[in-house]
Amino acid sequence: LTPLADGLLLPSLVSGRNPDYLIGKHVLMAPLIKKMKLPTASMAYLLLNGEHESSTQKVTNTTPISMRQLTQIQHTVMAAQYMGQQLIYLEAGSGAKNSVPPQVIKAVKKVSLVPLIVGGGIDSAQKAKAAMKAGANMIVVGNAIEKNVYLLAEIVSTTKDE
Repeated sequence: LTPLADGLLLPSLVSGRNPDYLIGKHVLMAPLIKKMKLPTASMAYLLLNGEHESSTQKVTNTTPISMRQLTQIQHTVMAAQYMGQQLIYLEAGSGAKNSVPPQVIKAVKKVSLVPLIVGGGIDSAQKAKAAMKAGANMIVVGNAIEKNVYLLAEIVSTTKDE
């Protein structure tokens, strides 16, 4: 954390059952966040199976939810909202072979009352546009930029009228 930050998205890995990533790490960071007076937004983090073992999966020792389990994903999103989460983040995992498909985004959007962020496996402007068209309010593009330094410009030009 840095005091130069404008704010902090505080993720809770609600798709997993490792207490360290549901609340444990947050307890450790709370005094520092308070001292820095950082505005925070609580974010429900759902790790979905992108057909590639992600860094998040390795570090947190949690199992992602299958993207075919739409009801479980929706119920997890609803529970997170009832617990006060201000944002929902659907993540297929860093370097995912499969990004979060539009039907999953649409299913979550049906039950979500808060902004929806989608990431993992977004390695083209077309995938970014599809995610946004399906209902994502924001997208996260990670290591795909290392392979294509023009990707952000391509995404902006493709989605600017959406």
